[in-house]
Amino acid sequence: MSDAARHGIDPPSAFFSEHASRLSTTASIGPTLDLACGRGRHTIAAADLGLSVVAIDRDPDRLQELLESRSGRENRSAGSIEIMRADLEAPPPPDLEPASFGAVLVFRYLHRPLFEWIESLVAPGGILLYETFTRDQRELGWGPQREEYLLGPRELPSLLHELVVEVYEEGASNDASPARTGRLLASRPR
Repeated sequence: MSDAARHGIDPPSAFFSEHASRLSTTASIGPTLDLACGRGRHTIAAADLGLSVVAIDRDPDRLQELLESRSGRENRSAGSIEIMRADLEAPPPPDLEPASFGAVLVFRYLHRPLFEWIESLVAPGGILLYETFTRDQRELGWGPQREEYLLGPRELPSLLHELVVEVYEEGASNDASPARTGRLLASRPR
């Protein structure tokens, strides 16, 4: 059982787990950034890989849950976690150094105006792991319903202009409770 599961945090998505070894290789490039981190399921999973993680969310209650989960972690080889409270949708976005992150993680969050900023944060040789709901998610009766929070068909790769898309999948996820998502791994060439 993972540390996250022991502390009531959902396990990371199957897409994250499929690319965990690639994510691990970014440690020498820079820290990992988890945007709209929520309770921190991907923050903790990345730290458990030994990565230093900066986790950003606007919800103080979710960040408190992440802090409590972090303090109870048993994995002593885990990387560090820095927490920042910020509303990503209130301009301007947080003042983060461009090209300073080895990896940027975005899961179950979509705010299209941020894509240029998100891309700018990925360092040369770094990656972006992005997974969020498509319009087909509505059929499952849970998750976002509003159009601005749902991807259209093959929309996710079209939102990127600087990064190279290496993997793109769309449809039912391989999670224990499948969702209908778009899933992308993109990189910035060295």
